[in-house]
Parts: sequence; C-alpha cells; structure tokens
Amino acid sequence: MGRFQFLEAVLPLGIIVGMLCIAGNVQYQIHKAAHGRPKHIGNDMWDVAMERRDKKIVDDKLYPVSN
Repeated sequence: MGRFQFLEAVLPLGIIVGMLCIAGNVQYQIHKAAHGRPKHIGNDMWDVAMERRDKKIVDDKLYPVSN
C-alpha cells in the first residue's frame, strides 16, 4: 500500500498545474483579442519605442512625403 502513496499528491498537483495553464492561456487570449497579435515576451518600454521608430522609418521610406 505504501508504494502508491505518491498518488495522493498527483491529483492536487494536477489541479494546480491545470489552473496555472488555464490562467496563462486566458491572459494570452485576452491580449491577442485586444491587440490583434500575441504578446512579445520581454517587451519593455525601450522595445516599444524602437518598434515605433522602426515603423516610422519604414513608413517614411515606403511613402515619402512630397512637397
């Protein structure tokens, strides 16, 4: 009987892991629905500023402003 004692911990561990997976997936889906794309991991203010700068540079090259 002592050989299967570890199975007592499997059910609560499975519940905890399942809840963590569900919580992470819900956050992912909400962010994807709100922003239209998945969240970039480790994206801080510097990365956001560089994305805006890059987008502006690319847009200026593709659509030059004529005087």
